[in-house]
Amino acid sequence: MAKIHGPLSDDARKTTGQALQAAVVDLIDLSLVAKQTHWNVVGRNFRSVHLQLDELVDAARSHTDTLAERAVAIGVTPDGRSAKVAADTRLPQPDRGYLQDDKVVALVTDALSGTVQRFREHVDATSEADPVSQDLLIAASEDLEQQHWMFEAMHDNR
Repeated sequence: MAKIHGPLSDDARKTTGQALQAAVVDLIDLSLVAKQTHWNVVGRNFRSVHLQLDELVDAARSHTDTLAERAVAIGVTPDGRSAKVAADTRLPQPDRGYLQDDKVVALVTDALSGTVQRFREHVDATSEADPVSQDLLIAASEDLEQQHWMFEAMHDNR
C-alpha cells in the first residue's frame, strides 16, 4: 500500500497532525450540532437563527475538507468517523426535540467560543511546525470568529 510522506519532519508532522485532527473533529461536530439545532429551532427569531446556522454549517464543512486534505498531504490520515468524533468531541450537545431560539443561540455561542479558543491553540502549535497548515487554521479561525460574533450578537446577555 502506498504511503504519503509529505514535506515535514517526523516531529513537525506529529505536531501538525495532532492539531489538524483535533480541528477536524471540532469542525465535524460543530456542523452536526449546528444542523441538529437548525432542524429543531423554534421561537420568535426562528428564521434568522435558522439561516445563520446554515452559514455556520457551510463554513465548518468547507474548512473540514480543507484541513483533512492538508493532513493527508503531510502524511497524516484524518479520522472523521462518527465513533472518533463522538469519543473526542469537546462541544456541548443540544437536547433532543424542539429547541427555543434563545437556547440555540446560547449553545452555539458556547460551542463556538470553545472551538475558537482551541483553533487559536492550533495556530500557535503549528507556527514553527508547518506554516502552511497554520495559514489554513488561521483562515478557519477567521470564519469561526466571525460566526462567534454573529451568534454572540444575537445572545441575550442580560
